[in-house]
Amino acid sequence: MPRQIPYIIANEGCERFSFYGMRNILTPFLISTLLLFLPEADRAGEAKHIFHTFVIGVYFFPLLGGWIADRFFGKYNTVFWMSLVYCAGHACLAAFDDNLNGFYFGLFLIALGSGGIKPLVASFVGDQFDQTNKHRAKQVFDAFYWMINFGSFFASLLMPYFLKSYGPSVAFGIPGILMFIATLIFWLGKRKYVHVPPAPPNPHSFMRVSRTALLACKPGSIRWGLGIASVGAVGALISLAMSPSWGFVISACTALVLVIAFGGWGTSIQLERARGTHPDEAVDGVRAVLRILIVFALVTPFWSLFDQKASTWIVQANSMVQPTFNFFGNDFKFLPAQMQALNPLLVMILIPFNNLVLFPAIARMGIEVTALRRMTAGIVFTALAWVVIGMIQSQMDGGTPTSMMWQILPYAILTMGEVLVSATGLEFAYSQAPPSMKGTIMSLWYLAVTVGSLWVLIVNKSVRNDAVLGYISESGIGVIAFQMYFFAAFALVAAIIFGWYATRYRMTNNYRV
Repeated sequence: MPRQIPYIIANEGCERFSFYGMRNILTPFLISTLLLFLPEADRAGEAKHIFHTFVIGVYFFPLLGGWIADRFFGKYNTVFWMSLVYCAGHACLAAFDDNLNGFYFGLFLIALGSGGIKPLVASFVGDQFDQTNKHRAKQVFDAFYWMINFGSFFASLLMPYFLKSYGPSVAFGIPGILMFIATLIFWLGKRKYVHVPPAPPNPHSFMRVSRTALLACKPGSIRWGLGIASVGAVGALISLAMSPSWGFVISACTALVLVIAFGGWGTSIQLERARGTHPDEAVDGVRAVLRILIVFALVTPFWSLFDQKASTWIVQANSMVQPTFNFFGNDFKFLPAQMQALNPLLVMILIPFNNLVLFPAIARMGIEVTALRRMTAGIVFTALAWVVIGMIQSQMDGGTPTSMMWQILPYAILTMGEVLVSATGLEFAYSQAPPSMKGTIMSLWYLAVTVGSLWVLIVNKSVRNDAVLGYISESGIGVIAFQMYFFAAFALVAAIIFGWYATRYRMTNNYRV
């Protein structure tokens, strides 16, 4: 085992505690403290908007971090300096807990810092192995994922308590201290790491092959692909022009989605025109990425539902009856935000259960548990979780006092969906992407999370419309419950399409020899 690995694992544990510590108290802090200037009825909706805007930033900036590391500074330097930006963001949250602009600037710095290092740490782990010890890599990646959930569990359990008992400065300051410790640990291992230098510009990169395909002329043939890509570009400009009414984040993200969707469609139509200018391997690699991109697009509804456990589900829990437990003669009341600790706890239980018990049992029944089948089932589980959470909300809207313990069931179902989609998705993407395109695939995977939060912002914006509110009131269902059922239906439709596409997708194997 490479001796530098403990530094990276310890860094990851502290960083994940830091990130989930502030993330999981963000919504309750906004509602109870920072947004008090708003009417009470508007605080929850605005808190959800801010939370998902932050998530969009966290999962958009990996595009920037990966590009900087690959082209200029390398993984270590990018991770280290982005970690310092990350620390500065935490300092802003602790210092400006009563200042709107200062707090928002802190969220921006954390999104930039976290997003900047997110695509790099896992691949930096891989850089520490060679052909002589690559069989140890799986053990390290298992430990890596376990540390993520270990840090998340304790952060979810402890930070809501510190927020309530000691105030936001302490509650946001502790994650900042953990992030500084994470940076220090990472720096201490500097002389022990294997440093892979940035790669020179690739003349056959994904973007260069795509551009050649779109612009190439073929005698006697119309460039339909270029026309389709141009439609996406025009749509993106229109989207940006709508930012005064839509908001900049929704407009910018919608523009990005239009460029990628129509640009990818157009490229696929004309991709064969790139042969000759680029080697067949590069052209086939772009084709593989575009096929995987369809899978990622169908997974975005999962992310829109999953990330709302830290926003919509906390808002619901705030209106529920908090259970009280007695420990050694002292009463302990479970806080709404602490319910999120169930997710990492269940992840650490369900992954070994699935691998050791469930999947082998299904295999003995003669059913092959493929990656795409697991992901299809995961999206269905996620939809079912939102049906259950919607039923709980309908019961509350009817005036029935409801304990927070009822959320255990949807949390369990949602976490099963997570381990089937999230853990499987990266494995699927890695195996399908050609070696030269693996970095591109990682960035697009994180971008799928950004698009998931975009759907949430669009739905939240829509329900503020009087016509939509009138339709919901006529349905006899409360606004929050209606949104929950809508998201459940959204995910279920995505699961049906995903399952159909899975039957048409031809699997490949691009693991290294």
